[in-house]
Amino acid sequence: MTTEQHIKLGRQTALISFLLGTIIFGLYFLTSSFELLSVGYGFIALTGLINVGILISILVKATKDNENRKKLLTTCGLMLLNLPVMFFYCWVAIIMLNTMRITLINSTQTTLTNINIVGCGGGHIDKLEVGQSETVWVDITGDCSININYLSNGQKIEESVAGYVTNSMGQKMKHNIGGQNEEQF
Repeated sequence: MTTEQHIKLGRQTALISFLLGTIIFGLYFLTSSFELLSVGYGFIALTGLINVGILISILVKATKDNENRKKLLTTCGLMLLNLPVMFFYCWVAIIMLNTMRITLINSTQTTLTNINIVGCGGGHIDKLEVGQSETVWVDITGDCSININYLSNGQKIEESVAGYVTNSMGQKMKHNIGGQNEEQF
């Protein structure tokens, strides 16, 4: 392969790896789908092997081509820029695995106040108008359940949101306060 072909292959590999990894991460962020998490792990392994092979090929070419060494090493640097991006995506995914992202929807006919998320990392919402929703991120601190209590017309009401969650069980879910909900966990 020529030097220009090595450079083109390295740049294309870096760009494709970045774009596909970002798409997989973005879809996982939006859905919290465990299937996408598995796809992401496989993608990291496969892309890692391909990138290492191409990187070694470019480095070998750089040792033999003094005239274009700087261009070849710059291409290697471009490929290596994907590493911090991958580590950042993995770090965020680990945080998300230990976080419940719950969208609480006021499906009652009254304004709700003093909404307390009880269990795990807990949380609080001051007020939800009729039909309004708000998403809370609740840290999973170990084996726990998530409940809410709130005031509706001055009356304290309690209800279950998630019966059991544990580490690495982070999900994205919706909960209709005062409405019909499927038992999630």
